[in-house]
Amino acid sequence: MTLRSRILVLASAVVVLTAVALAAVLHASARAERRDHIQAGGPRVTPGRVTLTDPGLLVFRSMAWGPHRDELTAVPAAAPAGPRTASGVKCLRFHAASGTGVCLQAVHGPVSDSYRALILDARLRTTARYDVPGIPSRARVSPSGRFAAWTAFVGGDSYAGTDFSTRTAVVDTGTGRLIPSLERFRIVKDGRAYASPDVNFWGVTFAVDDRTFYATLATKGRTYLVRGDLTAETVTTLHQNVECPSLSPDGTRIAYKKRVPGLPADAPWRLYVLDLRTLRETPLAERRSVDDQAVWQDTHTLVYALPGDYGADLYQLPTTSTATPHRITTAAVSPSYLN
Repeated sequence: MTLRSRILVLASAVVVLTAVALAAVLHASARAERRDHIQAGGPRVTPGRVTLTDPGLLVFRSMAWGPHRDELTAVPAAAPAGPRTASGVKCLRFHAASGTGVCLQAVHGPVSDSYRALILDARLRTTARYDVPGIPSRARVSPSGRFAAWTAFVGGDSYAGTDFSTRTAVVDTGTGRLIPSLERFRIVKDGRAYASPDVNFWGVTFAVDDRTFYATLATKGRTYLVRGDLTAETVTTLHQNVECPSLSPDGTRIAYKKRVPGLPADAPWRLYVLDLRTLRETPLAERRSVDDQAVWQDTHTLVYALPGDYGADLYQLPTTSTATPHRITTAAVSPSYLN
């Protein structure tokens, strides 16, 4: 091949690669623009005032396409599919209790995104900011509003496999004292002190005493439900094969996702409820794989997200083995019921 031929081939390759890159940029731009337009048939969303002290509301991240996508929105809990009031505050993950909220946000940079946790007051005003070391995954506020917790992926981006690492932090929203990682807590496993470099924690849920919490601990390829003590800075294993626990309002049961043998590797979970007194498990009637930390609407009902046309939809399920799940609203994730 002559020098002239080589130059022509190189020039042609540059033209092709430039065209491909330009097409990708234009496609991404067009997709982003479509996200800002209201989708026909979607929920009605209008801007307004959202506060975390109005009882009877359901607040969640709206994923409906349009100018209010990803904002915290509120609907009456009794009419979750009704018109939404958008707050203007955008969150990737959210939870609230007793007038306090935690909002995990992306901060878009010129090269890559970073993430942060915002502590919100009842009017959704930011009272504190904390850096989050990876992609936000879970968020919880204690029933009193005194503590908030969040989990982020710092390696990998899915719970389905084993090649991931998480970081879970807890903050006292009153004093600002931050526990940057639960990995500093002393672990008691099977009655003995335990330490391992592969320990991960995720999915905190708080008891009403502002001291006790529950979470998932993963080590050596297994997951455990642990009961934690914020004062003593200890965690103790209680039960195997528990992920993303959620404590019932009366403090007697844990809802969680459990890996079930024989299911697909990318969809391995089923919803269960664990009686904390007897450690008896009850499988629930949802037959789809649920990769979420469910919330309790009341002492007998769970709400959780499943994939939908606009990212995720919310489903409701009574905590009996024979109940039928049903969708309560579309294009929504990270629900919180205000009491």
